[in-house]
Amino acid sequence: MNELITAVNDVLWSYVLIVALVGCGLWFTWHTRFVQFRMVGEMLRLLTESAVSTVEEQVKVKEKEGKKRQISSFQAFAVSVATRVGTGNLAGVATAIAVGGPGAVFWMWIIALVGSSTAFVESTLAQLYKQKHKDSFIGGPAYYIQKGLKQRWMAVLFAIFITLQFGLSNNSIQANTICGAMQEAFGWSPAWVGIALAAMALFIVFGGIQRIAHVSSILVPVMAIGYVVLAIVIIIMNLDLIPHVLKVIVLDAFGVTQIAGGGIGAAMMNGIKRGLFSNEAGEGSAPNVAATATTTHPVKQGLIQALGVFTDTLLVCSCTAFIILISGLYQVPELNGIALTQSALQSEVGSMGPMFVAVAIFLFAFSSIIGNYYYGEANIRFITQNTKVMTVYRLCSGGLMVIFGALASFELVWNIVDFFMAFLTACNLMAIALLGRYAFRLLDDYRKQKQQGIKEPIFHRNLLPEIEDEIDCWE
Repeated sequence: MNELITAVNDVLWSYVLIVALVGCGLWFTWHTRFVQFRMVGEMLRLLTESAVSTVEEQVKVKEKEGKKRQISSFQAFAVSVATRVGTGNLAGVATAIAVGGPGAVFWMWIIALVGSSTAFVESTLAQLYKQKHKDSFIGGPAYYIQKGLKQRWMAVLFAIFITLQFGLSNNSIQANTICGAMQEAFGWSPAWVGIALAAMALFIVFGGIQRIAHVSSILVPVMAIGYVVLAIVIIIMNLDLIPHVLKVIVLDAFGVTQIAGGGIGAAMMNGIKRGLFSNEAGEGSAPNVAATATTTHPVKQGLIQALGVFTDTLLVCSCTAFIILISGLYQVPELNGIALTQSALQSEVGSMGPMFVAVAIFLFAFSSIIGNYYYGEANIRFITQNTKVMTVYRLCSGGLMVIFGALASFELVWNIVDFFMAFLTACNLMAIALLGRYAFRLLDDYRKQKQQGIKEPIFHRNLLPEIEDEIDCWE
């Protein structure tokens, strides 16, 4: 069975998904007039102001309950980054390098630079078509497929795919990586670690999006800053090797030198595949949480989510790649996944390296588990409001699949995720390619308001009269 899934994945990723991902990314980049490069300053401004306002709201004692329960742009960003910044940044990068060679890193960078425009479009559409929910807003690809394309069957299909991918199979990868790291560093049994993880995850996921957003807004900054600081220290210690590392990445990416992996095809396929797993641009996952944010214009959350792609791949993934390539251990055939990252870090900082990675991967992957769970919850609610179905899903996502991942093999859990990720991405790319014109018009409106001196642009749904009746949450 594992061999069959591998063969199907190779066909899907070699001939379908790479062309679709890059093609859509280039199309959106052109029609948004390179939004991911031209508006980086605005992205940083929006994120910073949202983070400050989030802290201010949390320290207010006498605030209204309705206000307290709103999800800020920063909290939505934190939850989406929590799912992005996970095993893909530590184990995924290592796997891409081990299988595809150092050149895979180059293609991870390319898919991030191009894919950030895709992330902008899908999250802007999620904000446009979001709906009111009892605790916050709710939305995502299933909602904009049903409302925008008027294809209920396709929306339900997407909801099923994302639940299988994120709510179930993706959580098995996070658990598998945490258990591998803990066993490597401390010798702990994967079974017992899996049970402990399941208990912690179930406690949080039964608390709903507010608890998930609160935990993510604390864990994400701590884990990301700590890991990046350590990586920068290692890079500074080996500054003389950086030109060589960059040269190796570029030459291997185009098949000039075959240091590891299977040539340019393997480098490109593994770089793009692991890049997508890490930054999720175009996969249709981040829009589910982007829709929950309270904001004045859909473009605001689109810009913030585009920044999340840069944060994930160009910053955190690059840190892991440089640590591995500086160590030279990527040429050891026996090392792969999280073990390669731990060994590379140990070679640079000593015996504390594996322990640091174990703690880091726990924070990275555990935050991904609770964020992944919410993606499935939002889409199950799209299909049915049956509380029994939701309870079963919570037990499977936070409990059963976490324990399965703890006990299953490394190759099996990654193959299952790649399989569902291919179908999920294809479904979402088809939808945003057809609906992207509305995101372009929203971006033009946002830019015009900024040019008129309006600091905080406001969207009114009469801007899009042809779909005004399908827009619920904008006056």
